Amino acid sequence: MKTRAVVLRGVSTARPYSETRPVEVEELELGAPREGEVLVRIAAASLCHSDLSVVNGDRVRPLPMALGHEAVGVVQETGPGVSRVGPGDHVALVYVPSCGFCADCAAGRPALCAQGAAANGSGALLHGPSLLTDASGAPVHHHLGVSAFSEHAVLAQESVVPIPQDIPFTVASMFGCAVLTGAGAVVNTAALRPGQSAVVYGLGGVGLSAVLGARAAGAHPVIAVDPMPEKRKLALQLGATDAYAPGEAVEAIRALTGGGAELAVEAVGSPKVMAECLTAVARGGSVVSVGLPAPDRVLEVPALAFVGEGKSLLGSYMGDAVPRRDIPRFLELWRTGLMPVERMHTGTLPLTAINTALEELASGRAIRQVIDASGMLDG
Repeated sequence: MKTRAVVLRGVSTARPYSETRPVEVEELELGAPREGEVLVRIAAASLCHSDLSVVNGDRVRPLPMALGHEAVGVVQETGPGVSRVGPGDHVALVYVPSCGFCADCAAGRPALCAQGAAANGSGALLHGPSLLTDASGAPVHHHLGVSAFSEHAVLAQESVVPIPQDIPFTVASMFGCAVLTGAGAVVNTAALRPGQSAVVYGLGGVGLSAVLGARAAGAHPVIAVDPMPEKRKLALQLGATDAYAPGEAVEAIRALTGGGAELAVEAVGSPKVMAECLTAVARGGSVVSVGLPAPDRVLEVPALAFVGEGKSLLGSYMGDAVPRRDIPRFLELWRTGLMPVERMHTGTLPLTAINTALEELASGRAIRQVIDASGMLDG
């Protein structure tokens, strides 16, 4: 079948993206689902900084590539052997298709699945090579097994999680990446306990989801740090008890917590911020890094902080989540009002406005923009 999709053919740092237009909407040929795969009509796709990281080259991926990895949709067709979902099901899309059998999957860490990582790194799907081709017949790679900035997508059944049909698409679209990564870092990686103190550096969609996760876990205080006043204000509305600009943060954190926070979440992707997080936590405290720095960035910190002060620095990919477990439980927290992610929704745009959306994200003005990929959000 034919489908329109957002395609990146060459990385670009030339801004504004709304004028330089590094990506374009192209009509592609999409193959039918093979064994273990499903065809999904994309309802809503959120724009994440990880998409921007592919565009600007911070995240190296094979090109050309059909972008987008955080989305929800409706199953249209299933291939042979698919048992998890059927036509008509609403599904959240997951950007690591775990095999279920490797050592990491067996240990309950599907985000680190080796087969999923290999498929994602090559631009293929878990069950086979790319199913996308352009007008010349040349293959186009899949982004993280999803390629959600498109009208339709074929995915491995391991990349979809059924969700209730009464959840609004714009709300549900943020749970496959932002919420899994941010809230998951707090709940799964850090295992934050009620009453512990937490600070979050960087208030994009992932950082604000970490604020929501800390609030839901019963942390106190919950401190938010970002250079933009509008984002600090939103963090306070989402449950942060205090919010500061970076220049005043460390001193304020120490004053509020009596020496340093027990947990710091770094959601910027900056080695400098990671180092500051280590100074902002107390002796015995932990830093969880969820940001994606450029591959050539190097972290330099005092080595004595680890043994001499008992501090920990932990990496967290996809929030150490088990999507089939965590997406439903986080959605239930949304129902109770503990995860009002709709407040992070900056706006809804058509597929053709993707370059404008990229510029809004790169500028820091936008948090979560939703792309109406196939017209399912009209009205």
